[in-house]
Amino acid sequence: MYTEVNKLCFNGCCPAPLFTINDPEKPTTSNPTNSRVENRRNFAATTSTTLFPNTEFSNPDTLPCLQEAFAQFISAYPQYTDTYQIDQIRAREYYNLTLSNHVCLDYIGIGLYSFSQLHNHLSNTYPSASASSSPPQKPHHSSDFPVFHLSYKSVNLKEQLLKGGNESKLELAIKNRIRDFLKISEDEYSLILTANRTSAFKLLAESYPFGSCKKLLTVYDHDTEAIDTLVTTSEKRGATSMAAEFTWPRLRIHASKLRSMITSKKLRSNKRKGLFVFQLQSRVTGARYSYQWMKVAQEHGWHVLLDACAVGPKDMDSLGLSIFQPDFLICSFYKVFGENPSGFGCLFVKKSAVSILEDYTAGIVSIVSAKKLFYLSDESFEGEIDENDPQDELLGSSSSSFSGQMFSRPPRWEKGETSTSGIINGNNVSEIEELENVYKERHSRRSGHKKNSEVECRCLDHVDGLGLSLMNSRSRYLVNWLIHALTKLQHPNASARVPLVRIYGPKIKFDRGPALAFNVFDWKGEKVEPILIQKLADRKSISLSYGFLQHIWFPEKYEQEKSEVLERRRLEAKESSGNKRKDKENKGIRVVTAAFGFIANFADAYRLWAFIAQFLDADFVEKERWRFTALNQKTVEL
Repeated sequence: MYTEVNKLCFNGCCPAPLFTINDPEKPTTSNPTNSRVENRRNFAATTSTTLFPNTEFSNPDTLPCLQEAFAQFISAYPQYTDTYQIDQIRAREYYNLTLSNHVCLDYIGIGLYSFSQLHNHLSNTYPSASASSSPPQKPHHSSDFPVFHLSYKSVNLKEQLLKGGNESKLELAIKNRIRDFLKISEDEYSLILTANRTSAFKLLAESYPFGSCKKLLTVYDHDTEAIDTLVTTSEKRGATSMAAEFTWPRLRIHASKLRSMITSKKLRSNKRKGLFVFQLQSRVTGARYSYQWMKVAQEHGWHVLLDACAVGPKDMDSLGLSIFQPDFLICSFYKVFGENPSGFGCLFVKKSAVSILEDYTAGIVSIVSAKKLFYLSDESFEGEIDENDPQDELLGSSSSSFSGQMFSRPPRWEKGETSTSGIINGNNVSEIEELENVYKERHSRRSGHKKNSEVECRCLDHVDGLGLSLMNSRSRYLVNWLIHALTKLQHPNASARVPLVRIYGPKIKFDRGPALAFNVFDWKGEKVEPILIQKLADRKSISLSYGFLQHIWFPEKYEQEKSEVLERRRLEAKESSGNKRKDKENKGIRVVTAAFGFIANFADAYRLWAFIAQFLDADFVEKERWRFTALNQKTVEL
């Protein structure tokens, strides 16, 4: 089966797998193409029969240890060992995750830089900033390393899209690197940067011609602040909003209803129905949708907005933009995975679609080099810059305090999304430009050598080098193993068979995304509050999030489950009455969410499984639930 391993390694220290799955002397004669097709067809069956066959766990103490679980994992998914390069990248470039023992499963998307890249630059430039030991790394010698912050500016949107602005070399370089990464041509699409994902949606809602193109149709199985903002802003401007529905329990798109909404009413020539907002993958449930919906919408007179924020690394390579050509595309990038996730949103507008937008003075952002601010610190600068994450509510915002050198404290992730402030100590954009001019003069005196305008985005470079197939395979094995492992957790001594975990959306499936939505239930069948689970996980250095499933359609055979869900939603809404977020609980089912980034490993999945298994202990659940309720569900001592 596999050779015995004395010591497990998840960091890719060895250039080859630590064990052999098949007999090395046995020849392999199967056709590679046929083998791949067969693996895809039999994926679910292989998972179920190989992982914990005929086994259930009703006590957290009976779980296999990490080494045993990993050996069985490799037995089920031997191709996982082909992804060892990712473990090497994690060990070399993201050693902060190991040092902090941190499992990051609370956001999805792509960063620009690796932790090592940022840490080495700051350590070399500002020696006193180095506060933690780290593996030896080659110093970064570029004099123009793109550590940046964001500043606001107001522009005429159409003019900005058509002609661009006075971007710095740094901003242009980052934009070009993003274009190259996403395979989006500058000849076909204009790009502007926004404070975050929500800002990009709001900007488009303010400028889209809803006066003549009155409909807004969205396809989301979950509540999101960005889409709430889009819908609210659009309706204020005269739009009629509609939403696709998703069938229970797998949350597939209700195809006949969506097609009916897309194709209803014939239009006169040269008329458009409105804006069709589509994502290829749910950032909450991991459900994936067909590209063809964009084509159907385009053929029936809709402008198409593609939300690519939940698209995985290198998935843009397979989008086929030259075929579907969405009129608008929104995505987002953060700085460093697992360290400081702040970043910005990107709004791409097809150049042929710029003319339909209405004249609008938009608030966008510019990239300001942090180094320029650091050089001013010894005389006058001492302030705080608040930054926002680009990943909406699946990740909290972070703010970093500066005192002239670097972070004076580590960033704290907090729930929610606030407005981004790119204004320093109240200074406006013109004063930012003055600071930049002062920096240029001072830097030219100090550096004594020519500036390097090239930008190295090491995270993007790693993703480019690894490729789509390798990363998709890795996340496929991890998320499906976790789903199967969670379903093996069953409550003991229950009058009826009561599973600990209920999973929403696709379950074990070859073609699913790396996100997972689930809830935990106690032995009586009562749901454990997702917020409580999130906070308890945080105490174990596991970052999770929670979301709200909505627009669910129940077939007749699920009427009983529909009644149970509606009753549970009613009780949850009653408990949270007066919530400032307009009682989101009324909108859908509140769920725990986890998402696997491209450098996640098996140990991350196992730690989450072992943590959830603790809820099999009824005393543990009751103690923590009482503690959470006693503190009024507002603060929990961590």
